Amino acid sequence: MTVTRITKLAAVIATVALTALGGGFVSAAAPAPGARVTASADGFALDGQPWWPTGFNAYQLATNWSVNWGCGAMVDLDSYFSALPPHSLTRFNLFQALATNRFTGQLDFGPMDAVFAAAEAHDQMLIPVLAPQDGACEDGVFKGRQWYVDGWTTMTPGAPRTLMSFQEWTRTAVDRFRGSPSLAAWELVGEPETSTCTDADCSWWTRSCEPGAAQVLRDFFDAAGAEVRARDPRTLITAGFTGGGQCGTQGDEYQFVSASPYVDVVQYHDYGADGVPLPGDRWNGLGRRLEQAAALGKPLLVGEIGELAGSCAAITDRASHIGAKIQGQRDAGAAGALLWAFVPDPRPAECTYDIGPTDPLWGVVEQFGSWGSGTAPAAT
Repeated sequence: MTVTRITKLAAVIATVALTALGGGFVSAAAPAPGARVTASADGFALDGQPWWPTGFNAYQLATNWSVNWGCGAMVDLDSYFSALPPHSLTRFNLFQALATNRFTGQLDFGPMDAVFAAAEAHDQMLIPVLAPQDGACEDGVFKGRQWYVDGWTTMTPGAPRTLMSFQEWTRTAVDRFRGSPSLAAWELVGEPETSTCTDADCSWWTRSCEPGAAQVLRDFFDAAGAEVRARDPRTLITAGFTGGGQCGTQGDEYQFVSASPYVDVVQYHDYGADGVPLPGDRWNGLGRRLEQAAALGKPLLVGEIGELAGSCAAITDRASHIGAKIQGQRDAGAAGALLWAFVPDPRPAECTYDIGPTDPLWGVVEQFGSWGSGTAPAAT
């Protein structure tokens, strides 16, 4: 079976040096020295100094409607990165659809190059997400269990916004951007889960979670993560887990998958518990995820914190709630926090997660981010 072949390959990769095809790099399980951002049981360091990063999810940074199909509104990149507090962290979409010219059908890295150039110009840090779980802003296809078995190595048929398999896209993107001084970590898939689709649309209410789901996800990280490390030996790899008990990471499975030697940083995504620092139950809540990360000696980044505001709640109240969350999460051992989501065109008349350029959450990002010894966020 294909799963067996991938498992055997991952085991060999994890114990024997792997030379990437055409890359000339020798891989080891742990990142090689020399990256600006490093991780340990104590959290992150940036340029050798303790770092507790804050910032935004700004998924649409590589949107350029004159080139690609886009994902959200276009952003003035210099304005965005210059407005961030120093040493901030931004997570954004580096999907292959955003590197595809919608007029020519060929690769066009111009919009992505512009994101990295602007971040570098303002010395800000980035986590590029290489693909979405749900297919949004990419090929529109939900990544079911079989995708994690072997679908990631083949081209999705009939998908006009993608030109290659995820495996080949990963190789292409890593080769292009691995040298950026703004690169903090690679994220393979945003919110991965190994659900089995039971209808053509893979509707969430009809999906099933079959036995062995965690092993399939672990095999994927072992194999795909090893390819990334072979091509970029120094940069961290983060698993963009939702963390709330999704298929493949339920309960103790979260720790099993996170134990992959090619997962350096784990995540939790926090929605629906406004003002509560440690949401969730004792099996799949943030408190349990922090315990599991500590047991592995790996930092946990709260990769998304989202709360609705606008027509349904005041943005000032939201800022207060999220400030309380971040204070409690840092006290409990989280290694950083990113807010969902910056947009250049917020909709105040609607109930959304939008965070615009003048939102008071910018002050929260500045308050809680810290870099260097002896620095810590102020108490709320």
